[in-house]
Amino acid sequence: MIDLVWKLFSQTGNIETYLLMKELESDPSELDLDESSTTNLENLPVDSNM
Repeated sequence: MIDLVWKLFSQTGNIETYLLMKELESDPSELDLDESSTTNLENLPVDSNM
């Protein structure tokens, strides 16, 4: 999950995504996400023109 958030941050530069990654690093059990939601996020289009 953290790898996915880092990939999203590195491609968008969105500071909120970075802050989410830091939250996940500090306490990964705090956010209760199921595996299917993670799989769906991996298929999102990414704008590389930023």
